[in-house]
Amino acid sequence: MTNKEKFQLVSRFTEEILTPDDLEDLLSKNVDLKHYIGFEISGKIHLGTGLACMQKVKDFTDAGVSVNIFLADYHTWLNDKLGGDLEMIKKTAVGYFREGLSIVYKCIGGNPKDLNFILASDFYHNNDKYWETVLEVSKHITLSRMKRSITILGRKEDEEVDFAKLIYPAMQVADIFSQQIHLTQSGLDQRKAQVIARQVANKLKISPLMVDNQIIKPVAVHHHLILGLDKPPALTSENKQELWESMKMSKSNSDSAVFIHDSEEDIKRKIKKAFCPEREVEFNPIIDWTEHLIFNREEKIILKREKEHGGNLEINSVIELKDLFEKGELHPEDLKNFVAEYLIKLLEPAREHFSKGNPKEMLQNLEKLMGKE
Repeated sequence: MTNKEKFQLVSRFTEEILTPDDLEDLLSKNVDLKHYIGFEISGKIHLGTGLACMQKVKDFTDAGVSVNIFLADYHTWLNDKLGGDLEMIKKTAVGYFREGLSIVYKCIGGNPKDLNFILASDFYHNNDKYWETVLEVSKHITLSRMKRSITILGRKEDEEVDFAKLIYPAMQVADIFSQQIHLTQSGLDQRKAQVIARQVANKLKISPLMVDNQIIKPVAVHHHLILGLDKPPALTSENKQELWESMKMSKSNSDSAVFIHDSEEDIKRKIKKAFCPEREVEFNPIIDWTEHLIFNREEKIILKREKEHGGNLEINSVIELKDLFEKGELHPEDLKNFVAEYLIKLLEPAREHFSKGNPKEMLQNLEKLMGKE
């Protein structure tokens, strides 16, 4: 595979790359590249965490990059998720969460053996260099910058938080350098941490990122954040990206999210009642899902329709999809039915996997834990 082909794989279906020039330069060095994406262990795996993230992970794997899935149990604990019970968070990380990400990777044609899972607490144990890197990163971040960065925890900039949460951004940046990560993957909601990593890269003495005996900056690859199914608030924000992030799929709103092991009935029910106004494509979750969960896998789609509704409809691009929808030539119910059936088929291995044995018990234990929150 040529470097140009690798660049296309790594960069496709992304919202932003910091920076494309740095990515090209990194690929030209022909060194073994390491990728990283970190997950809080904060509940059941939905399509955003599962399909959207793992499809991008597969692009890295296909490009010959070593992929690393960081199970951020300490970060989850600091952010008070799953009741703030560190031991239960660890068990969920190495049990349900690892199991779920592996099976959804298999759903999209990947080999789970390609995934290297790292539990944060294991990586930090007896790792003085990591904690020294946390402190060194912190020396290059002002307190006000740290406060502004707590949005990566899903917190508001002006929110009153305990001091431990202010350490979180520095830990996330130190995760990158301590593991010598060349390519960081995240949604745009994590952008502030990635920008800090790039800004401190040339200042670090303890764990600088080195290639060919030169210090480099990690390349940040930001994938798309898919929308939840609920109707958006009044679209008054001038910052559309902030509004989009506030509307992203969330584990805490179970009816606005589809989980990787949802039943066929639940998938149909959730999508049937989803916000999908006729002729509107902006902030429309069903259009968003079709574009980012289906058209990034398919060159064309065929919607089955009754003859009286125009018969089957072949759509060959996202542009065509949006054009038909805006003209009213594609009805929301027809698109919803297609999306539901597509996801039901795609997620069948995950649904089957969590329906029996140890995986089923893992899911049940997580649901019990979530019920106590």
